[in-house]
Parts: sequence; C-alpha cells; structure tokens
Amino acid sequence: MAILAYGINYRTAPLELREQLAFPADGLQDALADLTNSVAAVGEAAILSTCNRTELYCSMTGTDSTPMRNWLAAHRQLSPADFDNHVYAHWEADAASHVIRVAAGLDSQVLGEPQIMGQMKTAWEQARSSGVMGPELNLLSDVSLNAAKRIRSETDVGKNPVSVAFASVSLARTIFSDLSNTRALLLGAGETIELVAEHLVKQGIGGLAVANRSLPNARAVAEKFAGRAMLLTDLGDVLHDYDMVIASTGSSLPVLGKGTVEAALRKRRQRPMFMVDIAVPRDIEAEVAELRDVYLYTIDDLTQIIEQNNAERQKAAAGAEKYVEEGAADYVRKRRLQDAGAILAKLRANAGDVQNTEVQKALHAFAKDGDAEVAMNALARNLTNKLMHAPTQALRNASAEGRSDLVDFLRSVYDLK
Repeated sequence: MAILAYGINYRTAPLELREQLAFPADGLQDALADLTNSVAAVGEAAILSTCNRTELYCSMTGTDSTPMRNWLAAHRQLSPADFDNHVYAHWEADAASHVIRVAAGLDSQVLGEPQIMGQMKTAWEQARSSGVMGPELNLLSDVSLNAAKRIRSETDVGKNPVSVAFASVSLARTIFSDLSNTRALLLGAGETIELVAEHLVKQGIGGLAVANRSLPNARAVAEKFAGRAMLLTDLGDVLHDYDMVIASTGSSLPVLGKGTVEAALRKRRQRPMFMVDIAVPRDIEAEVAELRDVYLYTIDDLTQIIEQNNAERQKAAAGAEKYVEEGAADYVRKRRLQDAGAILAKLRANAGDVQNTEVQKALHAFAKDGDAEVAMNALARNLTNKLMHAPTQALRNASAEGRSDLVDFLRSVYDLK
C-alpha cells in the first residue's frame, strides 16, 4: 500500500474552487464511507477540509492518483478538468513531509497559526470514528502530529502568530478611525469567531453581538465578552444596527443574502457597512459586494495584511524544515518496521504450521511404534529440512544469478563466516 496526500489549498486554487471542493462537517462521515467503499484502490482514508484547503489522505494500492481524481470530481459534482491545474499529489515520504508541514502551520496562509493542528486532529479522529483508519494512516497521524508538536515547541514558528481573526480586525481598524463608536456583529460561534471577538474587545469595540444557528453556542461566546447573543434567523431584524459584520460559520450555504443586506442599508440611510467573510464556503452571498455602501472582503483579500506580518516567522520556518525532514525520515523508518512486522508474522505463522504438521506426524509414529527416539529424530530431521528449504533455494538461485548482494545477506543472517 502507498500513502497519498491529494488536494488543493489557498496557493493553488481560488476561493470559488475551494468552495466547490470543500466538505461540510456534517457530511464527512458519509464522504469517507463513500470514498472507501466506491474506490477499490483505497484501503484507508481521512479528509481535512478548512477555509484554506481540502486534502484527502489515503492508503492505496498502486501509485496512480486517477481514482482519487475521479472520485473527488463525482462526489463534488464537478468535471476533473475544473480542478486538474490546481491539485497536488504527494506520495509516501513526500506525503509525510507535507502532512507535517500542514499540521505545524508551515503551509498555512497565516504562517504558524495554531488552529490547523486542532483541525488536523479532528480530521484524524473523524476518520478513526468512521472506521476508515487502519495501521497505515494511524502511523501517519501519530508521526505527523508528534513532529508538528516538536516544531511548535522548539522553534519560533508559532510565536506571536498573526491569525485570520487578527487580520480581519486589523483591516477593520483601517476602515473605522474609532472602534469605540462601532458595533460589530459576528456570525458563527467557533474558535475563529472567538478570536475575532477577543481582538475586537482589545481594540475597544463599542458593541458586540454573536449570531449562530445554536443560541446556547452563541451565548457561550457572547457572554465572555459582554456581548449579545442571537440566532442567525434574527439577522433581518437587527442587521441595520451594526456597522461591521465578520462571518465564519460552518454552513454549506450563505447565511446572509443580498436582499437582507439591502433592507438593512435602507434602514441605515445609506451609512456604509464593513463585512469580512472568512468562511469557505462563503457565509455572505458574493452579490452583496455589488451594493454601493458595502465593503465586503473575503479570506483571500486578507492575504496582503497577513504577508506583511509573516516576515519574522519565515526565518523560524526555515529552521523548522529540519524537523520536517526528521519527521518524514521517522515515518519511513517506522513504516518499514511496520511492513517487516507483517512479514515476520507471516513467517512465524508458516513456521508454526510446519511445526504442527511435523509434531502430529511424530506423535502418530510414536503411537504406532512406541519408539520415542525414532520419532524424535524424525521430527528433528523433518523440521530442519522443511525450515531450511526456502533459504536453501534462495541461496542457490542467488548464486546461479550472480546476486552477490543476496548471497552476502544470507551469509550475514545465518552468521556464515
């Protein structure tokens, strides 16, 4: 079996394509089951789907990614040609190196951002609980997460990270001269929105509200920052009260449409609204950007702000590469040991079968003749002949074919000076 990491990210694919290839959290279990059941070459699988990447990690027979390409196209209802120029495929040690970089935040839009490790853990756990993780991906999971933890603890890659949440608030500060007179509405209640709220409060935001599909989840975030909690279904009634909207829900469809925003603008008497949509798929309909008094930014628009703050951590990232190489080498070594363990198990099982057969013959001979010495000698002779047959044939064939490497190997295995 070969390990494959196959996918797209913010570097290789535009937001529109990332939206189309994203997997909603509530559909991952079905997707994993479909992938492992419908693609014969796939034995194990995991899917990582975030705002900046969709990646499939698989244990496969052969080293052809075409079955993965065809499945992804069919499952997301696209033509393979739609994403052929945007995908990448990493195999074996290269796959391990890539997964380590992703887990450590070295491949993130925000270099060193901490959220990705949690997202990676969740992806592995989702695959494990779905019953599609086995020894191959379990090993990749353990090695990659351990290497990523090392990178984060022994380098400065994660020091003072600039998150997407921070970039959103930084952009807001360029729009609003005084945040103390600004009211912000946050859509979602996950970790990213909580970080946004934290940054806004530090910058002295005048008012804060959190809207979510689940009111208890909205309250859990809002209460930490003395904010108001509401349901997403209430947006039409309250949107006009807010100057800023930052969205990051897990919805597979937009939660804020053009019509709702138009109605809010009329109530605001054309006072402008600032919006940042950092969700993939997007939470705010793209058509909202057409409205005259709305300044709508997507996650890709934050790249310039983020890159300006990435310079210092680039030095640390260069130093972290040695940990990536060590982690990939550790994966290859453990993979070989894993493969050797399977071979040894079969070798011992075969030897056990020979032993059981010959012991039964010896017992039968003893029961018939009553001569223990004859039976024991026959057992020893037959066991020796059977167990030595395979290495004897291998040595003869190697000698006849001029395979001195195999001859030397057998000589070292059996200590034949």
